[in-house]
This record gives sequence, structure tokens and C-alpha cells, in this order.
Amino acid sequence: MARKIAMFIAFQGFRDEEYIEPKKALEAAGHKVTTVSTARGEARGKFRLTAQVDRTIDEIDPADYDALTLVGGPGALEHLDNPRVHALFRRAAEAGKLIGAICISPVVLAHAGLLKGRTVTCFPDGAPEVEKAGGKCTGSDVEIDGGLITASGPVPARKYGQALVEALKG
Repeated sequence: MARKIAMFIAFQGFRDEEYIEPKKALEAAGHKVTTVSTARGEARGKFRLTAQVDRTIDEIDPADYDALTLVGGPGALEHLDNPRVHALFRRAAEAGKLIGAICISPVVLAHAGLLKGRTVTCFPDGAPEVEKAGGKCTGSDVEIDGGLITASGPVPARKYGQALVEALKG
């Protein structure tokens, strides 16, 4: 069954592989990926990738999606670590939606209050914030804790995409 996934990226400075690899895996499995950011138009990755933004964070209702995911990269915290995004992910969590975050972006979930007592992984720079919010940061490539899937950075991006695909089969 085709599922709908909202993938949140920074309008400037998302990490190319962390967007494209999971997106490819999800689409190959027949799912529909909606690219979400803080503005419409063409978002720019850290390297050469650009992405067409389908919806802004103000046009998203978590109820319309099976999963919400966050892409990391140098712009992730600047663009996505805000009360509006926190509220969307809190609503998704309350509704039992699948939640994914890669690289530095689990910090957004930490600030949204969603990592207390959870086992996660993230980019090493994010570990102190995750721990401060009550999460246990392992540093492994990918962690699956119930409906929460996290990955440590661009290297396991493909593995993370596969983990999302597996979880959506449930």
C-alpha cells in the first residue's frame, strides 16, 4: 500500500544524500514523498542538489501523512528547529505516525520534547542536546525505537531509507 511521507528539509543547506537516498528508497517502494520546507521554490543542498518544495511548514497537517521525517545538514537547525515544526512533530507523535530524523536533525525532536527515554542516534555534535532532553544517544548508524527511526549522518542515508521503508510495511 502506498504511504504518504512528509520530508522536511532546510531551504538552504540541507544535506544532499540525507534527502535523496531515503527519498529514492521510499519512492522505489511505491510511496509518495512530499518535500516540506520553510519557503516555496527551489531549496538548495549543501553541495549541488536542489529540491522543489511541495509544501511549506504552514501548509502541512500531520494527519494527512503516514510518516514525518527530518533531513539534516548545515541549515537544518537554523531552518527547522522552531516552535511550528516542533508542534507538527508532536502532533504526528501523538497520532502514532512514523517519525524519522537523520544527522543533526534529531536535535529538533529533542527540542520538541519527543526523545525522553528514547534510544536514538545522531551526528556527534547533536548528542549533548539529545541527552539533555532525556534521550539515549548511541552513535550507531541507525536506531529504531518503536515508531522512531534515527540515523547518524550521510553515510548510512541509504540504510536509513531502507529502515523507513521496512517500518512503513507494518
